[in-house]
Amino acid sequence: MPTSPSDPYDLAVIGAGPAGVAGAATAARLGLRVALLDTNEQTGGQYYRHPSPGLRAARPEALHHGWRTYTALRDRLAASTVTHLLAHHVWTVSRHPDGFTVHAVTGADGDEERPVAVRARTVLLATGAYERQLPFPGWTLPGVVGAGGAQAMLKSGLVLPGRRVVVAGSGPLLLAVAASLAAAGARVPAVVEAAGYLAYVRRPGVLAAVPQKAAEAVTHGAVLLRHRVPLRTRSAVTAVHGTDRVEAVTVSRLDRDWRPVPGSGRRIACDALAVGHGLVPHIDLGASLGCATRRTADGTHALVVDDLQQTSVPGLWSAGETGGVGGVQLALLEGEIAGAAAAARLTGRALSPARLRRLGRARARLRAFADLMTAVHAPRSGWTAWLDDATDVCRCEEVTAGRVRGAVAEHGAGDARTVKLLTRAGMGWCQGRICGTAVACLAAGSGLPASPERRPLAVPVRLGALAALAEAPAEPGAHNEQT
Repeated sequence: MPTSPSDPYDLAVIGAGPAGVAGAATAARLGLRVALLDTNEQTGGQYYRHPSPGLRAARPEALHHGWRTYTALRDRLAASTVTHLLAHHVWTVSRHPDGFTVHAVTGADGDEERPVAVRARTVLLATGAYERQLPFPGWTLPGVVGAGGAQAMLKSGLVLPGRRVVVAGSGPLLLAVAASLAAAGARVPAVVEAAGYLAYVRRPGVLAAVPQKAAEAVTHGAVLLRHRVPLRTRSAVTAVHGTDRVEAVTVSRLDRDWRPVPGSGRRIACDALAVGHGLVPHIDLGASLGCATRRTADGTHALVVDDLQQTSVPGLWSAGETGGVGGVQLALLEGEIAGAAAAARLTGRALSPARLRRLGRARARLRAFADLMTAVHAPRSGWTAWLDDATDVCRCEEVTAGRVRGAVAEHGAGDARTVKLLTRAGMGWCQGRICGTAVACLAAGSGLPASPERRPLAVPVRLGALAALAEAPAEPGAHNEQT
């Protein structure tokens, strides 16, 4: 154990969502000196996103499921020795013989940003996931937001993306988003799900093992029934209409490969569209360190972990969506397992064998459901038929589907990297996180990208931060700042 504040932390937890908070609280309880880093100014991550303090929300728990679970974890953290390093944007992690250095920037913006280096013997990656977007004509119009983005607007700003909001895409998040919007006063003309739900019924054993998932679906379904929100399965929003903002959407029936059925398009009037096609594990930090990855059923890539959540890199653990999208209950379990494993390695203190067995069995059940969910809602290859050649695929660089198809047909581009070099698709501010899936699918001629892209920087970072590192390298210590 460190005896001085200048010693490295035992564990640096990157991400203060459910997995990170559970991992940090568990590790601290078992005797580790822990640093918890997150981009946001409060713990909770995207799932337990809080209303802005300035709004003085009287009942923030009304927008959440399982709020008591989070408040219990938050109270445990407050009573622990965990160092909170919030509003810290982690852009890379370097590995050295005696541990790791987590590099971040903190501060508002511009000249106020400061580079920070956090030394730790071990690291837990709990960086979550981001939304996958599949483009279609009109998706860049004002009023089109991510499904998770619409929920974030409601949770953090107590605002709606519109008064009449269509919710579309694929995945169980759609039901939660639609229920939240309807309960908050929005009119939801339809929930449009590209997949179907019969595949769940075909795996009754998996469903029976996780009754809480069925209970969640019933809860959301009851809200939608109460507000008379229709659910359209095997359908997709294939076009958005409007001049200055969204005025209507076209909803088309899909065949088994997600190609629009000719003549099936129907217009629905609305002033906003909340759309998302599942989540993509945020594995940039792990991939840059050389962690082994696995391809999931929906074409994304997740970090490979063992029974104790350790990655292929010794001393580096992963919990939550980085190991495969699975929901909040799975993230909490994996965070606890990872925190306990780190403590057992460094101090010999561990959870009881009985507790670890219970956690392992519960994780297996939830992971089986997560794998089923991923397979059910995986995009099919025909979705690229939604795109006409004028559709912007890369919003940042305004690269159209026609230009991407031209790079493939005329220059033989067969992967996203080559398309990027020929068209600049993916070179903008988001660095391909929004358009990457679409570009890769168009390049590969299939509905799923071929391989994960390794990024040396996990978030945009100013050259000044990099220059400061070269001029003033971090000294051993828990929390070093260079200016």
